[in-house]
Amino acid sequence: MSNRVYIFDTTLRDGEQSPGVSLNRNEKLEIARQLARLGVDIIEAGFPITSSGDFEAVKTIAREVRGVTVAGLARTNFADIDRAWEAVKHADQPRIHTFIATSDIHLKHKLRMSGEQVIEAAVAGIKRARGYTSDVEFSAEDASRSELNFLCRVVEAAIAAGATTINIPDTVGYATPDEFAEFIRSIMNNVRGIEKVILSIHCHDDLGLAVSNSLAAVLAGARQVEGAINGIGERAGNASIEEIVMALYTRRDRYGLETGINTEEIYRTSKLVSKLTGMEIQPNKAVVGKNAFAHESGIHQDGVLKERTTYEIMNPTMVGIAHGNLVLGKHSGRHAFRSRLVELGFALNEQELNKAFARFKDLADRKKEITDQDLEAIVENEIRKVPPTYELAYLHISSGTTVVPTATVGLNHGEELLEEAACGNGPVDAICKAVDKIAGYNCRLYSWSINAITGGKDALGEVTLRIAENNSERLYMGRGISTDILESSARAYINAVNKMIYEKKNQNNDK
Repeated sequence: MSNRVYIFDTTLRDGEQSPGVSLNRNEKLEIARQLARLGVDIIEAGFPITSSGDFEAVKTIAREVRGVTVAGLARTNFADIDRAWEAVKHADQPRIHTFIATSDIHLKHKLRMSGEQVIEAAVAGIKRARGYTSDVEFSAEDASRSELNFLCRVVEAAIAAGATTINIPDTVGYATPDEFAEFIRSIMNNVRGIEKVILSIHCHDDLGLAVSNSLAAVLAGARQVEGAINGIGERAGNASIEEIVMALYTRRDRYGLETGINTEEIYRTSKLVSKLTGMEIQPNKAVVGKNAFAHESGIHQDGVLKERTTYEIMNPTMVGIAHGNLVLGKHSGRHAFRSRLVELGFALNEQELNKAFARFKDLADRKKEITDQDLEAIVENEIRKVPPTYELAYLHISSGTTVVPTATVGLNHGEELLEEAACGNGPVDAICKAVDKIAGYNCRLYSWSINAITGGKDALGEVTLRIAENNSERLYMGRGISTDILESSARAYINAVNKMIYEKKNQNNDK
């Protein structure tokens, strides 16, 4: 049996199904390109039949992201499979991933089909997909709650029909590691032809066991692991790709397995997914949380200073986290600024560098020391994939316990400066209303949160918010950073409005 484990990333499909997450085509493409740099083997780019937007995103990724397998999800009906092929057919390595449920509870209450009908549908769907491509994955939805003998029949039929990868999902996160490992072994021992295909697993985290179940299945013989960056996904999420990869690497004495992942891209990928989805990474998150390599205890600090491995089983530089901080300030020049960005892994063109350096200088006038985290936040905020229709020129706020909060906002629209003032229930509400006046929209603020992304009283505050037009349920996420939380709020709101305008223009151009 091969010692190579293939990494199947479903951040852009299952991950985007996380409540409140909605990525546009450019954001999906940016994540897909980073996943390719990370070295995943398969990118499940979406579920093409669900919407024209998802179809176009999958199609764009298939055309533009090279050197990786791009998969489209499809039910076993022909319309789904045809649509999936139209989306992925221009990929370097196109895959159709088709599925149908196999558990009694799904057959009875959702599909209302007999077992024989399910087998017939699976076989027909796989044969339809094989008419387009030789790379076909079949998933038995809710496999872990399926009757084993019936599941083995379905898998045998799927292999005979031409499936090249068989996926066994723990769709609702019900399994436990020892149980799931035995389940996988039983399939491998009882399915004829199983040695001809790659056996895959897809685990959810409803009981917090997704990574444990995935690793147990790998020990039992599975050779493809499906998951998402930061573990995002339906309900409690998917198995975390970064945790599985680093567990396999760190405990290779136990597993004896390898992946094709470039581990130094893990942290960057995690941050990008968090930024574009608006889903914050919990501080104590394994591998990529901000406390993952932090040591506050004096005993721990002393041990790490003497020998890192006393309290660190992984080297943070291996996952792309810079170990040291070069302190930059207002007297630092462009060369030092550029050099530090290169060390952090940012390759900026001249226009992007000029913009980031201007924001750095502006921040350095207000903040004594600039940390690596500050630089990451500046660059990630300044390199915008959506062209800015409006940019913040200035912001004046009048607020207090005895006055009506008022905001005066100036926005640059090309060469033109547009100015408006508005009152609100609070200063943030007033800012939003002033921006709405300038942009000519009437939006509602769906959610607003702030996170101190650096330490100290002069920390950078990062505001993440979501807006929607009053007559629409489509949400647009915006982010803004500043040492002033009201300025952060303004920048985040303007960022979300720019995304909304950009999408509307694209929709009109497509008609």
